[in-house]
Order: sequence, then C-alpha cells, then structure tokens
Amino acid sequence: MKVTLVLLTLNEITPVKVMYPRIPFDAVDEVIAVDGGSKDGTIEFFKKQGIKVVVQKERGRGRGFMYGLENATGDYIIYFSPDGNENPKDIPLLVAEAKKGYDIVAASRFMDGGKSDDSDDPMHVRNIGNHFFTKIINLFYGSKYTDAVNGFRIVKKSALENMKLDATEYEIEFQMSIRAAKNKLKVAEIPTIEMERIGGARKAQTFRMGWRFSMFFLKELFKK
Repeated sequence: MKVTLVLLTLNEITPVKVMYPRIPFDAVDEVIAVDGGSKDGTIEFFKKQGIKVVVQKERGRGRGFMYGLENATGDYIIYFSPDGNENPKDIPLLVAEAKKGYDIVAASRFMDGGKSDDSDDPMHVRNIGNHFFTKIINLFYGSKYTDAVNGFRIVKKSALENMKLDATEYEIEFQMSIRAAKNKLKVAEIPTIEMERIGGARKAQTFRMGWRFSMFFLKELFKK
C-alpha cells in the first residue's frame, strides 16, 4: 500500500517552518506540496527541501484536493494542512487505520479523545456549524460521522476518483463525506486534538462557508 502525503498551502511560511520538522515522513511513500500561489517563500522552502511542488492555476481548497489527486501516485492520499491546526503525529495513525481496508479515515475533533481548537472562535459558531452539518449528513444518509467536515483525512485514490468531486473551496470535505455515504464506502474516524493555528488568521470565512455548505447539501440531496 503506497501512501502519498499532500501538503496544502497558501502563504504558510511561518507555520511551515515550525511544522515541517514534526512531520513523520517515514510513515508515507511520497510527498507533494500543492500550493495556491504563495508569495511569502513557502514554495521556495519546499523546493529547498526537495519536495515536489504543484502550483494551482486556480485558487481554492477544493481545487487543491484535485491537484493532489491528479499528481499523487499512491494508492492512498493523506491531505494535511501544515498551518498548526492539524497534528502530524496522527499521520501514522491514519495510515494504520486505512490498512484495515477503509476507503476513508478521517481525523475527528468531536469523537471521544478528540478536541477542537476554538481559540479564534469564542462564540463557538464554527463548532456549532460543524456539528450541524455532520448531523444533517447522518440523518439523511444513515452515516455515523462525528466530524464530517474536517479535512485532515486519508482517502483511497480509486474511491476519490469515483466520487467525481467538483467542490472548489472549503466545502470539498463536506461533499466528500456526503458522496462517501451515498456510495456506501467504508469510512472510519480516529480522534484528533486540533492545535492552535500558527500565525495569521483562518482563510475560511465562517458564515460564507455555512452558506456554501447549505447550498451544496441541497445540490447533493437532489442529485441523482
């Protein structure tokens, strides 16, 4: 089982320099950085480390996922954002769980043993939204997600190709979770403790994401 680690970045030089030494590269077989067009030295940093860099022609996290899919040669792909939130220690745990035959293994902030970082969300708006959209998927599709919208996950490449995802932004994980439930894929979760982001504010805008998630859910609900 060959595993490709896809690092998703956009102007992340400060956290990347901190997180890079913590990544267990020996747990994977291939590493690719998919960058949205950084101007702060992120791309140059990866190249200096000998990491293959794929620069997106179009911005958007969803497009970044697809660039990773197109360039990965592994049987499984791990999507990891080295901004400080996601714990690199979980990478070997995702790989180990995937080896049990799952199509998707997601890191869950909300199952027993997990924790969400709400340091920049004192009103817990994002947290409430994550729970809401997770419950919506479970209600309509009979799935058992505890965290359907977290992007830190390992996915079987062939399953990802068959899902034919077309989300362009942060709703990509939400769409993936819906289509995995529709297609009755084998999905598992492991608990993760989300850490505080290193440097800068989140790029995702909470209320805009909520609107897009709602529109995508309706689109998926009525899609044959």
